[in-house]
Amino acid sequence: MKRLLSGNEAVAHGAWEAGVTVASAYPGTPSTEILEYFARFPGVYAEWAPNEKVALDAAIGAAYAGRRALASMKHVGLNVAADAFFYAAMTGAEAGLVVISADDPSMHSSQNEQDNRQFAKFARVPCLEPADSQEAKDLTVAAFDLSEQFDTPVLLRLTTRLCHTSTLVEVGTRREHPPRIEKFPRNPAKYVMIPANARRRHPVIEQRILELAEFA
Repeated sequence: MKRLLSGNEAVAHGAWEAGVTVASAYPGTPSTEILEYFARFPGVYAEWAPNEKVALDAAIGAAYAGRRALASMKHVGLNVAADAFFYAAMTGAEAGLVVISADDPSMHSSQNEQDNRQFAKFARVPCLEPADSQEAKDLTVAAFDLSEQFDTPVLLRLTTRLCHTSTLVEVGTRREHPPRIEKFPRNPAKYVMIPANARRRHPVIEQRILELAEFA
């Protein structure tokens, strides 16, 4: 079935199709409608957070607990959430984790411009960049699969015109993903990033980049 969806609506629909159960966000144009639309779907938990770091921490916690989760924000919000973004890049998670950055070229509703693809390079995580609403939906689904396949957060980078432009989208049905674990595993070497553990994780991250490049 085809529907006319904005990029933001398509991302929300893709998250629902991908089996996401938890979404947290801080509102800010051009990203606001993602959570608003996602919250309408059955069988999901969606919340506004007091800031972007809290939103990402909530999503990371859900992914640590084995539930597919996303956090969405506008481009300057990733500055606020940078600490959480970088530690999640080091630890990975137990289920798919996607961070949505809605960039605002030409500053339609923002105090600055920034290209958050640079954040993906900085944190050593994959970045997907859709060109229309259909790709927004499809790449959202793909982002969760990539996240679980390579044990990494994935950055989905949108822009204002994509977020607010509507095009036809072939929508699908939801793929349920039961919790991947019964309870959070006791694994300090992976999840407690004191320096000794973090140093051992660094080669893992570099190998992940090589495997992602080969996969791409």
